[in-house]
Amino acid sequence: MSMDFTDQRLSYEKGALDQQSVPISPFELLNAWMNEAIEQKVQEPYAMSLATCGADNKPSVRIVLMREITDTGVVFYTNYESAKGQDIAENPNAEVLFFWHELERQIRISGSIAKIDAQKSATYFQKRPHDSQVGAWVSQPQSGEVADRKVMEQSFEQLQADYPEDTQVPTPVFWGGYEIMVNEIEFWQGRANRMHDRIVYTQENGDNWNTKRLLP
Repeated sequence: MSMDFTDQRLSYEKGALDQQSVPISPFELLNAWMNEAIEQKVQEPYAMSLATCGADNKPSVRIVLMREITDTGVVFYTNYESAKGQDIAENPNAEVLFFWHELERQIRISGSIAKIDAQKSATYFQKRPHDSQVGAWVSQPQSGEVADRKVMEQSFEQLQADYPEDTQVPTPVFWGGYEIMVNEIEFWQGRANRMHDRIVYTQENGDNWNTKRLLP
């Protein structure tokens, strides 16, 4: 059964983005927008769509949680042997998208991607809730086929018994962080009549950034 959405319309009128007033560094604007999203209680504003493409040239996208904004990019954590991990190993280029409906804003970040330091990954792993640590061990190999949910639950229960609440769950060697090192970032602010504001930063010569306005 088909569904027709051609009559669905929203007018975006919550903000504006002026090329002349944006900061020199995109990270300053990224942090400012993220802080505003948190203050406005956007649900999980750090959730981002991660797009990867492996050697098979088939794009793949999924939601992951950003866990840090660094001076060079954004960090997330996952299973290195997952489908996304395989894509990254074959093609170290990726893009992420934040969409905040409440603020009528999008942010697109593209760049090269690489694993972060293992010790940093381990430090973060130990900060996670105990059951989330256990769950990381259950998802091996992540995206692998499983007969049914009962198999997962039995594995989870066994691992809980092996590592009760008062014991440390070891950090899996197949789990850790990636950093997307930004070479381009676009800020999108919805405007009325589909005359949206789009300002893109492109990295030039190390820490220098060039900005330009794009047609909506």
